[in-house]
Amino acid sequence: MSAPTSPENVDVLVVGPAPTGLMLANQLARRGVRPLIIDRHSGPAQQSRAVVVQARTMEIYAQLGIVEKAIEQGLEGTGFNMWSQGRWRAKIPFGDIGKGLSPFPSLLVLGQDDNELIMGAHLKGLGVEVQWNTELVAFTQQPGHVDATIRQPDGKTRAITARYVAGCDGARSPVRELSRIGFPGAPYEHVFYVADTEANGSMVPNEVNVYLWRDGFHLFFPMRGKDRWRVIGILPEELRGRDDLVFAEVEPSIRDEAGANLSFKACAWFSTYRIYHRAAEKFQDRRIFLLGDAAHIHSPAGAQGMNTGLQDAYNLAWKLALVAQGRADERLLATYAAERMPVAQRLLKSTDRLFTLFVSKGLFGMLLRTRLAPRFLAFGMTVERVRRLAFYTISQIGIHYRRSSLSKTLVGVAERAPQAGDRFPWLQLGFQPNGQVEDLYRRLDDLHFNLIVTGQAAPTVSGDLVRVHAATANAANATELARVGIAGPAYYLLRPDGHVGLAGTLFDASVMSRYLADCGLRASA
Repeated sequence: MSAPTSPENVDVLVVGPAPTGLMLANQLARRGVRPLIIDRHSGPAQQSRAVVVQARTMEIYAQLGIVEKAIEQGLEGTGFNMWSQGRWRAKIPFGDIGKGLSPFPSLLVLGQDDNELIMGAHLKGLGVEVQWNTELVAFTQQPGHVDATIRQPDGKTRAITARYVAGCDGARSPVRELSRIGFPGAPYEHVFYVADTEANGSMVPNEVNVYLWRDGFHLFFPMRGKDRWRVIGILPEELRGRDDLVFAEVEPSIRDEAGANLSFKACAWFSTYRIYHRAAEKFQDRRIFLLGDAAHIHSPAGAQGMNTGLQDAYNLAWKLALVAQGRADERLLATYAAERMPVAQRLLKSTDRLFTLFVSKGLFGMLLRTRLAPRFLAFGMTVERVRRLAFYTISQIGIHYRRSSLSKTLVGVAERAPQAGDRFPWLQLGFQPNGQVEDLYRRLDDLHFNLIVTGQAAPTVSGDLVRVHAATANAANATELARVGIAGPAYYLLRPDGHVGLAGTLFDASVMSRYLADCGLRASA
């Protein structure tokens, strides 16, 4: 091994591209902070297990400018069909479950590998490319930077001086291990499989089909292309513990549950894996941050994993950028772990309960999985309140940071109205004297803080950190605001990630100035 060359200075060393690392690098680059992103693998993933993109991720994709490409390459998930014992039991509609709650009221079926390709291409357009076959081998934290050593494709090492290091390097994260951060948890006893197939059968076309059987389930996700299905499920017990297993040996057990008319024409890729439920003991160690699978892994129940990692990156990126640009104190960075660790812990608990319920053994577990659950879920989704709650939960638009030090709700804000820490709701409002209605999310700029004021004149704010949006006073706006509990004068200071930082009634510039100062933010460069 050769000696390291003279150090190269970077703001953020991103280790591991995957979706989380690519999202972080994209968000940093578009904010003028140039990252160095490396990965020990030879290139982008060719296959993946994650296949669902949730509404909140789509909203972030829209701000990034890649949502049209994602929609073009994916398929809208309009419903879940539940099957058991070869019979169709129920359909859980998903086509418009989030109507009025998000610009993207359903989920999108798009493989993690395709998500990576889209984000990788966008990152390249910003002038940043992933350095493949490049591995982090060591680092040492200093008071004002991190000294890192990376191994290049030719085997030579290179010295990097980074202000911060982001570990987006998966469940076996070298960043986490080199930091000696614990990763407590345990594996589930079940072994999963994933296969990219071409198949015909009883599956409802262009919809997710769930086949529930005595000891588990098989999931069929529609993919673009004729008769293409990504099949994910639990291996029968008699097939577990084998390294030489091929998909043809799994086919009979799938056919037993999905019907004799199921025919697999081809299998382009097949893999088995185990699922763990773990969370890192901390998401930040001074200048080191953990995101995505490096910070938390859990069961696939609810299709939350990839989307949670992307939200980790979206939460951290604007904070890192402001600090790197001298627009904020470093104490702002502590809010990343304070906000995202509770989200991960809640997710671990909820997905573990749901997964345990769906794989529980015994007669009751079998009846619950194959008979009761489909009927209960189908009936529940006919109730509007249940549908809304389900969408808020699954889509991740319901995630909030109300207990964060960045969240401050002032006296007078109605309980039914958005609170500090909430994702500000998606609204159609007029901001021009002619009353023309606009999509609020398209108007907002996630490179800045955004101040939304209603029922009062547009204020003048100093500096270039905050953009002002004053809704005009008219009946249409009043009706739309009342839909989300806002009545009378109100103002909301939104963070760059769209969550409410400060919520109040009559705007007072001195109150906002104090809030920004308390958060370590500077209104002017």
